[in-house]
Amino acid sequence: MPSFNDPSLTKPGDEICKSFGIFPPKTDPLPALVEPPSFPNAPETSGTLVELTHPRILLLTSYLDAGWTNAKRGAWLRSETRDRLYSVVNLLPEPWGLCVFDAWRPLDLQAELFDAAYQDPLLPEGFVSPPDQDARLCPPHLSGGTVDCSFTLHGVPLGLGTGFDDFTALAAADALETQEGINRDLRRWLYWSMAEAGFIVLNCEWWHFEYGTRRWGALNNKDPLFGPASLTE
Repeated sequence: MPSFNDPSLTKPGDEICKSFGIFPPKTDPLPALVEPPSFPNAPETSGTLVELTHPRILLLTSYLDAGWTNAKRGAWLRSETRDRLYSVVNLLPEPWGLCVFDAWRPLDLQAELFDAAYQDPLLPEGFVSPPDQDARLCPPHLSGGTVDCSFTLHGVPLGLGTGFDDFTALAAADALETQEGINRDLRRWLYWSMAEAGFIVLNCEWWHFEYGTRRWGALNNKDPLFGPASLTE
């Protein structure tokens, strides 16, 4: 069975910034992050996906390279989510960019990842959503409204204190808030850049951002915009 965060496709953000002599701007601390006690149901209507093709967004084939059976090549999002992600990268000063680990995720891959992750009985809920087939309980990645991303610097993908799919407390978006350092500044900058475009972060994963999903709806007191999406519509 493949393992999470293997192979690692990022380099430590603080080390890469030091090597180039380029550092993130100082931004505000993260706000208090809360997990909603419940989520509204997703609409049962489906929708279409568009492929990510931006020249300043590096697509990382994380799950393909690790050998997950149901991983697919490429990255797709709802057009509304794609446009917001593009607005984020367009505002970044050169030589900064973004990398994407994962975006839309088919239900069979969601099931594969969930089953593997929760073979560990001590893993807290929340790192991988259940692969529920009920459209109203649509997992965030299946909706096409979720993207796992980080910064690049001169094209080098950065790990901001951890790599992708690190299921430890250090992966929490605010885990570095009590520490001084470049990785803390990078996490803050990523959070605020995505928040300004309308995204919300998953508290336990600094790389995971959602727009139009059930969690997004709960945190914004709105109806979710997206139910399940597929490439065949």
